[in-house]
This record gives sequence, structure tokens and C-alpha cells, in this order.
Amino acid sequence: MAQTETLTIAAVERDRPSPMQWVWQGSTVIALVVLVIVFTITGGGVFLTAGNMTNILNQVAILTIIALGQTFVMVVGDFDLSVGTTATLSGASAAALMIAGVPVPLAIILALVVGTLVGVVNGILVAYLNLSAFVATLATMTTVAGLALIVTGGTTLYGWPEEFGFIGQSRVNGVPFPVIYAIIIALLAWAVLRFTTIGRRWYAIGGNAEVARLSGVSVRSTRFLAFVVAGFLSGLAGIVLVSRLGSAGSSSANDLMMFAVAAVFLGMTLLRSGQANIAGTIVGVAIIGVVQNGLNIVGVNTYIQQVLIGVIIIAAVLLSGLKQKNV
Repeated sequence: MAQTETLTIAAVERDRPSPMQWVWQGSTVIALVVLVIVFTITGGGVFLTAGNMTNILNQVAILTIIALGQTFVMVVGDFDLSVGTTATLSGASAAALMIAGVPVPLAIILALVVGTLVGVVNGILVAYLNLSAFVATLATMTTVAGLALIVTGGTTLYGWPEEFGFIGQSRVNGVPFPVIYAIIIALLAWAVLRFTTIGRRWYAIGGNAEVARLSGVSVRSTRFLAFVVAGFLSGLAGIVLVSRLGSAGSSSANDLMMFAVAAVFLGMTLLRSGQANIAGTIVGVAIIGVVQNGLNIVGVNTYIQQVLIGVIIIAAVLLSGLKQKNV
């Protein structure tokens, strides 16, 4: 009678990170917690209150939407410097159209088209004409900023129908509408990047565009689409911003570009791969919101805040680079 021998294969031991590696990997989240603790102690009992937390969320809601758009572009390894001016132009376009008598819904749709068209131009320049994303979007940023000045006449626009304020000034159980928009868009963006084919293709291109092309991914059209999404979300953010503020300036959202970039870079430090990701971008936005709000409470002026944001960007880039070397 034949005997059956059993082949025993030793289980492969999983590479579990050490406690120090856990701390190193979660350093960005730890930094956020430390900032909250510091401002709670130094804020004189004002910082960690429900009212101030709602205020922070409302302040960063527009930035969150723009940063999410920037995340899509940075997932594919590119960069969009025009997201801030695109938001400004879309918001100003909606305002100018409504003041000219265009119905509110149509003005919003046309303003979204404006933002999307900027993304289309960026996508064509980068994906199909092979221009550097930095140079192409820098040129677009300058052009769009000029268009915003033309649309507004260099002044501040106001005086549109009151119902437009519903978009940015309404609340549900005390939660501002812009915060709800940001949460919904963040969930949708996460689902797209996590579960859809286009999301996996974006990450594949960001990892190695040539390998993605050899695998059958249409690199040009996929990169193009990332810029279109960024333009659309920037336009949406600009419309919500104008509705919330009740006025449209010629540069109202321009500064948000740098904060969006900082948020995405901060979020990239969460992953060992150093890739842009939605959860990380949210943490990055939270850090920026906490820093700005906390510094305002303790009386630090805005000039020093800008210096600190610059330092945060440099620290985030260095940290992301160090983590990639340690993968």
C-alpha cells in the first residue's frame, strides 16, 4: 500500500513594523494631535470648543475641495499651479453672469464650464503637447488671473440674487453647507481612486507611466482627465466661496493654490510609497486649518503664518522623501 507523504511548508513570517516604525509612519497624524494640544493649552479655552471647531471646518471646506482636485493631478505625478486662479475665475464668472441677469442655475453651470475648460487646456498642454506640468500650469495660472481681472474689472462684484447665498451660507443642524460639500466630494474622490478602473490607472501612471503604457493604459487621455477633474473641482470651489462670502474679488481664491499643494504634500507623508491620497490630503488640510486658526487665536499675524506654511511645505517634502527612501 502506497504511503502519502505530506509536504510541510513553513509559514512565511510577516514583516511587522516595529513601534518606532509605527511612530515614524504616523508622524503627520501625531503632528496634528500635538498642534491641537498646544493650541488648546495656549488658546485660553477658546480653541477646543464646538463653535471654533465648526469655524475651522467652515474655513477649510473650500480649501479641501481644491486640494482634492490637486490630489488627482498629483496622483498621476503632475502638478497644477492654476487651481487657485481657476477657482477665482469661476466664482467671478458666476457673479458677473448673475449680475447681468442670467438665471442663477444657468450662471452656476456656465461657471463650472469655465473651470472645466481651464482643466481641459491644462490637460491638452501637458498630456498631448508634452509640456512640463509646472511650465504649462504656471502659464495658465497667469492667463486665468488676467481673465479674472477682466471679468471683475479689478473691483469686487456683489449684488446678485439672494437665493445664490443658499449654496454657501446655509446650514444643516449647525453644519455649514460647504463642509457637507467637502465631505461628500472627499468620499466620492476616495471611492473613485480606491475602487474604479480609472483610479487604478491614475495610480499606475503615477507609479511608472512607461510601465502603465506597456500594460495597455492610455496614458495621455488618463492624465488629461486628471487635469479636467482638477479644473472642475476648482471651479466648484470658487462658486461656493463666492456664495459664502457674498462677494467676488479678482484674487479671492488665488492663495489657496499654495495651501492645497501643502495639504497634498503633507498627506503624501502618510504612505510609505509617498503617493498622493485622499485621506492624507484631508489630514494635511486639517493641519493647515488648525495652524491658521490656532495662530489667529494666539495673536500671530498673517505674514508669519505664511512663513510657517512655507516651512510646513518644506518639512512635508523632506519627510515624504525620507519615507520613500526607507520603503
